[in-house]
Amino acid sequence: MSDFMTRVLRRETHSPRSGWSVVAAILVALAAIYALLESVLAALGQPAWLVHPLDALTWIADLPGPYPQILLGAAGFLMALVGLIFLGNGLLPGRRPRHVIDNPRVAIVVDDEVIASALAKCARVAAGVTREQVMVVVSARLVQVNVRPTSGIRLSEQKIQAAVESQLADMELDPRPAVTVKLASSGVIGV
Repeated sequence: MSDFMTRVLRRETHSPRSGWSVVAAILVALAAIYALLESVLAALGQPAWLVHPLDALTWIADLPGPYPQILLGAAGFLMALVGLIFLGNGLLPGRRPRHVIDNPRVAIVVDDEVIASALAKCARVAAGVTREQVMVVVSARLVQVNVRPTSGIRLSEQKIQAAVESQLADMELDPRPAVTVKLASSGVIGV
């Protein structure tokens, strides 16, 4: 696969960071504009709009001052949490709920809901149950198949898992998720 196709597939399967970048830029710009406004008002000898810059710096220098430590701790924790959210969104890979089908000629990206639908049909046929009795959840590394059997009819987890794994192998997904099958302990009344 070419470098161009690899970049296109990565762009389609990973979420962009532009939203968080815009939020961070807006917050920094607002803080800078406010600081500039207060500085200009102080230089012109006008009263402060909200807080005089020297008063704000003095207040920061005098912390913790008369304020309750629990309040300052909570404010610090909240600021650290916001910082960690921004840092995490900047460094961690953001995955979209999509998989790539390995093909040397074309780039194929499939939504996880489509994969889940196909695997649910496969599991339903292998188990011999109705559509409402099968639920499949597909994530980046795991396919979880939940089956509620019909009361009085035994189902084989291995048979369902083999059918789903065979269907998954035919799809040639990249990355290929592992399959787990769970049978519910209580069944539904057959029609």
